[in-house]
Amino acid sequence: MSKFKNVKKVVLAYSGGLDTSIILKWLQTELGAEVVTFTADLGQG
Repeated sequence: MSKFKNVKKVVLAYSGGLDTSIILKWLQTELGAEVVTFTADLGQG
């Protein structure tokens, strides 16, 4: 975990699923990072 101690901001490709929802909160809580999410509509639905 020490290699991530200087992380201040993270850009997360956010799908809205359980895995990205969990990692989003983990990044905020465990790393104290500001998380910016990116979501794209690819017309798949």
